[in-house]
Amino acid sequence: MARKRIGDLLIERGLITEKELEFALDTQKKTKEKLGEVLINNKIVTPENIAKTLAVQLEVDYVDLTKVNIPLELSKLVPPNTAKKNHMVPVQKQFNTLYVAMDDPLNYYALDEVRKVTNLKIVPLISTSSAVERAINTLYGNEGAWRAIEDYKRDQDTDASAPDKLDSSVQYYVITSGSFSGDSDNAPTIRLVNSIIERAAAERASDIHFEPRENEMDVRMRVDGVMRDVLKVPNDITMAVIARIKTMSGMDVAEKRIPQDGRFTVSVADRNFDMRVSTLPIAWGEKIVCRLLDKSATNIDKEMLGLRPDDMEKYEKLIHYKNGVMLLVGPTGAGKTTTMYAMLNELNTRDVNLVTLEDPIEYNLDGLNQVQINPKVNMTFANGLRAILRQDPDIISVGEIRDGETADICMRAALTGRFVMSTIHTNDAVGAIDRLEDIGVEPYLISATLRGVISQRLVRRICPYCAEEYTPTADDEERLGIKIQPGTKFKVGKGCQHCFNTGYSGRIAVFEIMLVTPKIRELITKKAGREAILEELKKPENKFVSLKEAGIKLIYDGITTVYEVMRITNESD
Repeated sequence: MARKRIGDLLIERGLITEKELEFALDTQKKTKEKLGEVLINNKIVTPENIAKTLAVQLEVDYVDLTKVNIPLELSKLVPPNTAKKNHMVPVQKQFNTLYVAMDDPLNYYALDEVRKVTNLKIVPLISTSSAVERAINTLYGNEGAWRAIEDYKRDQDTDASAPDKLDSSVQYYVITSGSFSGDSDNAPTIRLVNSIIERAAAERASDIHFEPRENEMDVRMRVDGVMRDVLKVPNDITMAVIARIKTMSGMDVAEKRIPQDGRFTVSVADRNFDMRVSTLPIAWGEKIVCRLLDKSATNIDKEMLGLRPDDMEKYEKLIHYKNGVMLLVGPTGAGKTTTMYAMLNELNTRDVNLVTLEDPIEYNLDGLNQVQINPKVNMTFANGLRAILRQDPDIISVGEIRDGETADICMRAALTGRFVMSTIHTNDAVGAIDRLEDIGVEPYLISATLRGVISQRLVRRICPYCAEEYTPTADDEERLGIKIQPGTKFKVGKGCQHCFNTGYSGRIAVFEIMLVTPKIRELITKKAGREAILEELKKPENKFVSLKEAGIKLIYDGITTVYEVMRITNESD
């Protein structure tokens, strides 16, 4: 009996219309893609829709890999290279039968190869391509880590006095794909650290946390601003892992009583990462945090920031002032550095002298004169600024205003015809004025030089693959403080294989941009206070949109959720 065509099955299941199928078939003739790929790329169906429909067509079972705990021992049956090459992951073993998840269960060559490797009967299951990829990374990442731990214990049993070989002279490291599977040339601790870094890179983590506890060490990663548990390392290998990371970072391994900072560069799958490392003595040892900076992501421009049209107009006006001060505000992790580098990329032309003061230098940009702060030799922001002013600058970028001296020099530099950009830690745009006054800057200097303030936060995007509409509740209306019109639909992610069942995938910036108008200058000079400035900003001619209002617009656009907006505006959810 002939199989039904995938297009017909999709129509039967109510997932597409005849018109959409016709469009997809016409597109397929031009692109030569599979029909499913055309439908997914044009957002007509989700990858899960295609996988579940193919399961019906091919008479195989569909598996949601986010809801399956794959036993670690299965990684020993199918080698990582075999799994990666054939894009399949073992899911379950029952007697002499091995169930494997694939995005193409008709790949008989792959099935035959696994059958020969395992000497077992192979039953294919179908899942989405991204889910299989993530399951492979998770399974073999953990497998590599545990194998390294087991090897370490074995080595210690053999020779308790033999430490891992650590080379403190090397500051650039290469982690080749699959190195977590067990490179015999590396000591177990090196392979364990490599596997953790490789997994962090694969999962787009911004930070790795190594946290010693009483009986073990927790390894966690921050992905899209949220911490995730990754691994637990036994106590007997904890000190070796910490020593390895400190050695890679150029730190003093013997010094455990005071915090230390270091860095190293690592290459993972042809991507270079700058690793910023910090240690902190805690109750059960030294906590280490590694921040990953993708050095290939230096081509940042304003289009990537997610500015709305009205915000873009204000942004353009701000960065093209010839003199004055422009401030970026927000807490740590709000995306200020990304916005600053987008500005620097745009302003970095051959007809200006642009100098930056950074601590640390996050990305190296061609054409910029980038200065690294070094307090050990008294190279502070204030002293660096004084030196820069003797270098005939047109534009100065200061990493952060931390004290009144630095702020005062920035303001006075702006008075002499320079354009100065910097960041400062406040909760909102108006708060920047309060902060400057608090650290001792005279109101007349603020009103004379401040051109504008950009406040920003990052909110998580709703996963496009599992987003579904719902009718806002009275609770949503109350929390947002707005009247929601009947018939309005919001979106939420229900959780799927693509987003690790979180309902979110990626992040987007939310902006609050305040332009300093003549009236606001007058209020600053008079020390009118926060409420008076906010009242002025609310006037229609100022077109001021607060962080909360900008977040609500993203909710209406189906980009983020009520929970996320409440989180970034410091209001209870």
